[in-house]
Amino acid sequence: MTATEDSAVGEQATGRRATAPGESGAQDGGSRAEAAPAGKKTAAKKTAAEKTSAEKTSAEKTAAKKTTAEKSVAKKAGAARKTSAEKTSAGRSAAKKTAGKAAGKTAAKAAPAKKAAVGRKSASAGGPAAGESRAARARRAERINEALAEVYYYAHPELDFENPFELLVATVLSAQTTDLRVNQTTPALFAAYPTPEDMAAADPEQLEELIRPTGFFRSKAKSLLGLSAALRDEFGGEVPRTVDELVTLPGVGRKTAFVVLGNAYGVPGLTVDTHFGRLVRRWHLTDETDAVKVEREIDALLPKSEWTMFSHRTIFHGRRICHSRKPACGACPIAELCPSYGEGETDPEKAKKLLKYEMGGRPGQRLKPPADYPGQPAPPLPSRDPADGAAR
Repeated sequence: MTATEDSAVGEQATGRRATAPGESGAQDGGSRAEAAPAGKKTAAKKTAAEKTSAEKTSAEKTAAKKTTAEKSVAKKAGAARKTSAEKTSAGRSAAKKTAGKAAGKTAAKAAPAKKAAVGRKSASAGGPAAGESRAARARRAERINEALAEVYYYAHPELDFENPFELLVATVLSAQTTDLRVNQTTPALFAAYPTPEDMAAADPEQLEELIRPTGFFRSKAKSLLGLSAALRDEFGGEVPRTVDELVTLPGVGRKTAFVVLGNAYGVPGLTVDTHFGRLVRRWHLTDETDAVKVEREIDALLPKSEWTMFSHRTIFHGRRICHSRKPACGACPIAELCPSYGEGETDPEKAKKLLKYEMGGRPGQRLKPPADYPGQPAPPLPSRDPADGAAR
C-alpha cells in the first residue's frame, strides 16, 4: 500500500473516529434527550409516590394519633363511666344498707304486730287447731304459764276468807261485780252470820241490805239462804269437797266449785271466769266460748298440778294488763309470747297508764292480802262500819 492510500485510509479512519464520536454524542444526546423526560417522569412518579407515601404516612400518623386520642378519650370516658357507676353502685349500696337498717328497725317494731295479725288470721281460719298441733299448743301453754309465774309470783285468790264457808259465800257474791267490792262487803256479813246455820236463819231483808253493794242483792240473798240451808241440812254444816256435790247447792256452778276446791281444799281445778276465757282465746289456746269446753281443752294442755295457779295467774293478768277493751300491750311482760299482740295500746308510756291495782301503783282488791303481796291493801267500804255492818 502507498502513502496516499495509507493517508486515505488514515483519513477514513480518522473520519470514522471523528464521526463516531459525533454520532455517538448525537446518539447519547438523543438518549439523554429521550432519558430526560423519562427521568423527569420517574422523578415525578417518585415524587408523587413519595408524596403519596408521605401523605399516607401522615394520614396514618394522623389516624393513629386520632385513634390514640379517641382511645384515650374513650378510656377516660370509660373510666369516668366506671367511676360514676361505682359511685352510683356505692350510693345504691349505701342506700340499700340505710333502707335495710330502717326496714330492720321497722320490722323489729312491727314483728309483734305482724305476729298478731298472723295469729288473728289463724284464729279466724279455724282457731288454734287449724295451724298448730295440740302438742305445740301445750308447749306454748307451758311457756305462758312459766312466764306468768315469774311476773305474778304472788298470785292468789283475791277474795278475803278464813274458811271454806266464807270462800263459798264470797264467790257467790262475786258474780257481776269486783272482788274488791265483795271484800269490802263481807266483813260485816260474816260478822253477822259466821256459820251456815246462822245465815240459813237470817232475815232476808237484813241479808239483802248487807250485800246490797255487790249488786243483784235479791237473787244473791236467795242463793245464800238456800245454800246455807243445804249445807246445814244435807252436809252437816260442812262445805262438800267434790264438784258434783258443790254444784247441787243453789247459786253454785263449776266455776265457783273449782274456786272453793282449789283454794280451800287444795284440789286442782281451772276457774273459767270472764278474764280466763278471754285470755286463753287471745293466746289461741282455744277458740271455744263455752266455759265447760274451755275448761276441758285447757285441762288437756297443762299438768293437773298447775291448774289452780294457772287460773290465778291468768286472772291476775287479765285484771291488771290484758283488759277486755283496751289491753296494755306496750307494757305487757309476756308480749313476745302473745299471738294477739297489737290488739291494744302498744306505746309503752300510754300502756303504763292502763295498768291497774299494784301494777299501776294503786291498792289491790283484798283488805287482807298475803304477806308476799307487793301492793297496798284495799281500803274498807267507806259507807259501812266493818265491825257491825251497820250503815253510817
